[in-house]
Amino acid sequence: MPESPEVEALGGFLREHALGKQISSVELEEFRALKTRARPLGELEGHAVTGVRRFGKHLAIDTDGPTLLVSFGRAGWARWRDDTSVAEEPAPDAPPMLARIAFDGGAELAVTDAGDWLSLGLHVVDDPSEVSSVAKLGPDPASDGFKREDLDGIVMGRRKQLKALLQEQETLAGIGNAYSDEILYAARLSPVAHASTLDEEERARLFAAIRDVLRGAFEDRRKVPPTELKAAKVAAMAVHGRAGEPCLEGDDVVRDVPGSKGAAQYCAVCQTGGVPLPE
Repeated sequence: MPESPEVEALGGFLREHALGKQISSVELEEFRALKTRARPLGELEGHAVTGVRRFGKHLAIDTDGPTLLVSFGRAGWARWRDDTSVAEEPAPDAPPMLARIAFDGGAELAVTDAGDWLSLGLHVVDDPSEVSSVAKLGPDPASDGFKREDLDGIVMGRRKQLKALLQEQETLAGIGNAYSDEILYAARLSPVAHASTLDEEERARLFAAIRDVLRGAFEDRRKVPPTELKAAKVAAMAVHGRAGEPCLEGDDVVRDVPGSKGAAQYCAVCQTGGVPLPE
């Protein structure tokens, strides 16, 4: 799943390559991807891109007319072909294209979804806040305005497991499965600990880990091309997706979080006092 560092990197790429370009045509290959049925993608035709903004894990492509909001969901992503590239057929294992936006001069943006079920959504709107999943977003923990007291207000009194809380978009925008694992590993906190049980020192560690992990990822992905972002993210993970491998900092192996079906990982020595979580 693309999370805020990857979505921001894609946004930066589009600011560099799509800004000012006029949309010449659009094609919708999968009608279920369009969530604003009363407002077709065709409304974008003839308008020029004026900006690209990120809202958590959503990307808004603004034009001098409507805005296209892309909600990437579990497995959505995008492919870009610039106006100097020779058109090529996608690789046989490439995720299916859901929609294509063509620009004057030959550049093209295609949105894709590699999941077993469709998770990417497209919205043609005047304001991204018209989309409920954006309107309900919590604060962005990667922003300069996110402070320690904000986190304290979120976790204190919440009887919810930390792993689940970090991924709750209405609470903290932009963190998903992978970075929640990385943040809790960096903070040396159990993924199943309840937020309400954290003491002052543990909350301080969690805040520092959120800022350090996200800011490091934002910087590391900043100039990575969209086609390489997934691989760059995977390569940077310390525990996520590395079950069975030696922990980089502890005398143990990385383990799957029980009940996650292999989708979440942790280190028992670093995070749970050396005692593996019960199966």
